[in-house]
Amino acid sequence: MPFTVRTRFDWRLHSRNLALGSRTLVMGILNATPDSFSDGGHYVNVDAGVDRALEMLDDGADLIDLGGESTKPNAIPVSAAEEQARVLPVLRAILVARPNAILSIDTYHAETARMAVEEGAEIINDVSGLLWDEKMAENCATLGCGAVLMHTRGRPQQWLNQAALPSSEVLPLVQRELEERAQAALAAGIAREAIVLDPGFGFGKVRDENYPLLAQLDELRTLGYPLLIGVSRKGFLRRTVGEMPKQSDAYQHATSAANSAAILAGAHILRVHDIRPAREAAAIADRILDASLSAMIGAHTEKGISPHTERAIIPHNEKDVKADAA
Repeated sequence: MPFTVRTRFDWRLHSRNLALGSRTLVMGILNATPDSFSDGGHYVNVDAGVDRALEMLDDGADLIDLGGESTKPNAIPVSAAEEQARVLPVLRAILVARPNAILSIDTYHAETARMAVEEGAEIINDVSGLLWDEKMAENCATLGCGAVLMHTRGRPQQWLNQAALPSSEVLPLVQRELEERAQAALAAGIAREAIVLDPGFGFGKVRDENYPLLAQLDELRTLGYPLLIGVSRKGFLRRTVGEMPKQSDAYQHATSAANSAAILAGAHILRVHDIRPAREAAAIADRILDASLSAMIGAHTEKGISPHTERAIIPHNEKDVKADAA
């Protein structure tokens, strides 16, 4: 049976458009935090953060997602002012070094989001799906930036004690509430073409509750939006493969397996810590999707349809300019 045929989109960012669907895009995670679950404390100063961002871009990251507050279970919330002090100097310095870099700000604070976009960020990535700050939706609409809306069940301080979800209820819950978040965004004036949805692996889905979501990920395509997937080093993967030595790359393998499954189910963007393994997994999965599409086209004897057309980043004032890959 053919794999998912991934829908093409032009994602509207703050100052340009980004083609989605012809190949998987890789978003690098940059945590300017002392307490993130995987790399907390590694990039808390500006120089370290910039060096890491440039390293990820050189490894092939298409975007960088910069965050200043951990959202691991039981994470301690920080003020918007503290978050801004962590991320804004790093954001500015990255754009000095790489003016064309596409940066996303990972925040649920509306004021942080506004300041970051005004400093050059293209995307607001809100793990609450616009729920935790009543001004966020209005800010996204006014700023005209890309908006990633994640599904979150509860808050980090509640996750360890949440009641379990039956497997059959995970996907319907995520699907229904993501649709509600998208409708709320549209009602607030956020452009449909600016919205990307994230089912929020690990965000209020405990341990094996994440597998039914991954197994039925293709069902979320019915919502009609691009999908961003973040499974990198997540606890449900680590729990499955068992605890490994800190220097082991076993979690990269587990992440790559989950990333490949997500792409084959229709994911457009991977949010990851490790760029090269993600690029490798995406290269193989994308070729499988291309072959699946070619087989489908052949079966229906449809002529003149290219299964592998890759469009370039398109500025808003040059939307008709496209570059087709060989």
